[in-house]
Amino acid sequence: MALEAPKSLEERQVHHNVKQRYRSGSRTVFVNELTNGVLDPTAPMLGPVADGGTIVANTAPGCWGPMITPEIRGGHEVTRPVAVTGAEVGDAIVIRIRSIIVTSAATASGNEKVMTGRSNGDPFCATVCPNCGTEWPPTHVEGIGEAAIRCNKCGVDATPFTFTYGYTIAFDAERQIGLTVGKSEAEVFARDADRLMALPDASIQNPILTFAPSDLVGVTTRLRPFLSQLGTTPSTAMPDSHNAGDFGSVLVGAPHIYALTPEELAEHKTHGHLDVNTVREGAVLICPVKVPGGGIYMGDMHALQGDGEIAGHTCDVAGTVTLDVHVIKGLNIDGPILFPVVDDVPFLARPLDETELERARALARRHGVQEIEADAPVCFIGTGGNLNEATTNGLKRAADLLGVSVPEVMNRATLAGAIEIGRHPGVVRVTFRAPLSLLDAKGIGSFARGLYNL
Repeated sequence: MALEAPKSLEERQVHHNVKQRYRSGSRTVFVNELTNGVLDPTAPMLGPVADGGTIVANTAPGCWGPMITPEIRGGHEVTRPVAVTGAEVGDAIVIRIRSIIVTSAATASGNEKVMTGRSNGDPFCATVCPNCGTEWPPTHVEGIGEAAIRCNKCGVDATPFTFTYGYTIAFDAERQIGLTVGKSEAEVFARDADRLMALPDASIQNPILTFAPSDLVGVTTRLRPFLSQLGTTPSTAMPDSHNAGDFGSVLVGAPHIYALTPEELAEHKTHGHLDVNTVREGAVLICPVKVPGGGIYMGDMHALQGDGEIAGHTCDVAGTVTLDVHVIKGLNIDGPILFPVVDDVPFLARPLDETELERARALARRHGVQEIEADAPVCFIGTGGNLNEATTNGLKRAADLLGVSVPEVMNRATLAGAIEIGRHPGVVRVTFRAPLSLLDAKGIGSFARGLYNL
């Protein structure tokens, strides 16, 4: 609705302030809308949120719930993307993770088994009812167990996935400890699945607690939640779980509508599906902008995960997330850069404390080194069809941004860093202490200084 013309000087100032606010975006954008599993740059975005503003979102469980919901086309339900004022192609968006809170009281997970005859080449994004042949068939839940997901049209069991070995896990009220439960309790949970999983209002997924798996009982673990999906919108329509080099590789030459060429995949993906367990509260993630506005989305919160997610899946939960965002003009990166919280920085990459620095200065004086390099930890995330390709990708990204050679990055990651698995088969973290002068030249040194008290 158009603003009424102002009369007094005071009214004109208020009118000007309102226009400026609309032009610059909202200070806070609240997100309670989800996608159907496809990131589409032509779809309307929420916002815009102001450069320097805040996004607050209610996220849905990823992986297993969407995987047993054939109507969802991407393997996850992520939030509808939010545009950021001023973000243009070639820029980057800094995402500071202020809070991640698990709202699910229980979930289920385990190793997957693909059901044959229920997809057009990819059970994550091209499902087909095995009886009536409906593509992406709407379904409903009848009862509990692995045969409970039924096609709305013909009524047959239509789940694309079941478990080879699965478990049901309950969380304490403080969301600090998890415990896997037995068959009878898992079946109780299955009958109250929507509530226990705290599915967002907009979610259409069938809750995975419905399957009531109980192969692993009495195992305790700690919770350390993070966002498996956090990033910016790719520049072509892409299933959300495939927005990375490893999962994305199955789109090359695929027999369905989301097929891409190798060149298209390399050009369009933004690597938002990371499964990197250090993308958690307190960390700073810098993401490429490949569409106007950037389109920040998130989801697939994991309550916990060991490095590599070697089982293929972990504890998918619903939750609430608060992010602060900031645009860096012209940074022109191809994939994510992470400044993890100090506890997550590999031992050799951590900043030296004052005692260590004094020892280093003494060593420098003894051996004629005039100046000790001022440096800070930084993590470049690489993805590829396998871990070797992902490592090469991460090393090259680091070298390209900092303007150094790949051999130099390799040596720095060995002397003062680490190569760690984010997700098997093809996401790695290339972490090392980089010269602050080079980070400052790219406009990102301040994030290291703030996180690591440098």
